[in-house]
Amino acid sequence: MEFTYGIDDRPGPAQLLIFGLQWLVVSVPAILIIGRVVAGLPGEGSGIPYLQKLFLLIALVFLVQLYLGHRLPLVLGPATVLLIGILASLDQGFAAINASLLVGGLLLAGLAATGLLGHLKTLFTPRVIAVVLMLIAFTLAPVILDLITDGGGTVPATQTFLFAIVFALALFIANGFLKGIWKSTLALWAIVLGTLVYIVLFGPVALPFADTPLVALPGDLLAPLAVPDVGVLAAFLICYFALATNDLGSIQSVGGLLGADDMDGRVNRGMTVTGLGNALAGLTGVIGPVNFSLSPGVIAATGCASRFALVPAAVALGLMAASPLAIGYLGSIPGPVIGVVLTYVMAAQIAAGLMLGQESRAVGTFDEGLIIGIPLLLGTVVAFLPPAVAAGFPAMIRPLITNGFVVGIVTVLVLEQIVYRRRR
Repeated sequence: MEFTYGIDDRPGPAQLLIFGLQWLVVSVPAILIIGRVVAGLPGEGSGIPYLQKLFLLIALVFLVQLYLGHRLPLVLGPATVLLIGILASLDQGFAAINASLLVGGLLLAGLAATGLLGHLKTLFTPRVIAVVLMLIAFTLAPVILDLITDGGGTVPATQTFLFAIVFALALFIANGFLKGIWKSTLALWAIVLGTLVYIVLFGPVALPFADTPLVALPGDLLAPLAVPDVGVLAAFLICYFALATNDLGSIQSVGGLLGADDMDGRVNRGMTVTGLGNALAGLTGVIGPVNFSLSPGVIAATGCASRFALVPAAVALGLMAASPLAIGYLGSIPGPVIGVVLTYVMAAQIAAGLMLGQESRAVGTFDEGLIIGIPLLLGTVVAFLPPAVAAGFPAMIRPLITNGFVVGIVTVLVLEQIVYRRRR
């Protein structure tokens, strides 16, 4: 595939702004969706300051990756897999969650910097990776259900649910017809149009207070830390193994598409920066970042493979982080709209898992089907576990046994590496 601009080419100022705007349009929805979910969790309650810190962290790690890390045109955003760990550990408090993010990030950075991460890659066969991709979507189903039935206390849940069903169908139909950059930025247009339709149907949404400043940094950049329980830390370490797989696959996919040189060095540097970014996320109290695998689609649509085209997008994210008013307007998007767009993103995640399974011929026998099917079903069941049942487990193992993603990952590793292992 030929590109107008290569990895290290510098487009002119006008082209740089145009390409940067396209990357910004792709980046904002993922940050906003995951950030809104975490900012609204019980015990967080920071709202605008949380989103400011998250935008600022993503902008900083973005720039470091482009100049010192993998140095590839890769979109960066919050790691969905860490959201699962956060949701399963809420009863331990955010201080313990922040410490777990810090420890996991430092461990990831250390393994990547020393090259030891390569030894862990052997555990993640194509079947395991396919399960990882799909498990993220299935175990987030309870969160999606809460979002699409959230009427803000004024709209009945039945009405928001029906709105979400119709909106989701329209979104998937649009995905089937649109092409190019319109398809790549569909999540952003869905947020804009979905919010307008929601306002027309159910009335105005809550906007930022009149005294919200136009320019201001969040007051507390450092978050509280507490020694996490063994179960919480173990759950997050498993999530970080999955995050490492995602990060590795994203870097390799873009590097392979562009024929980049020194891929081993790019992978080690990129994953080291990702780990340090997650450690910084723990210190500031926000969800950690990861490189996204949707970048090849954007590159193919625009014809621009220059890493410098992403610099304006990273700078714009940093400027947005400095404006509570701008973040406040972004945070006023209705829950059902966020839930539907998250459904769309997770459907793409499932599709990626299925494509990987097909391309790698991961499912050719009944036993191989069980290796994928059992963890998916078990993880989904655990994700919907009633709170009363979860509360009955000992506190030390509760974050592990009640985390559908962790249960699914452990199950698929046991099935793949022990129960159905075949000698080569």
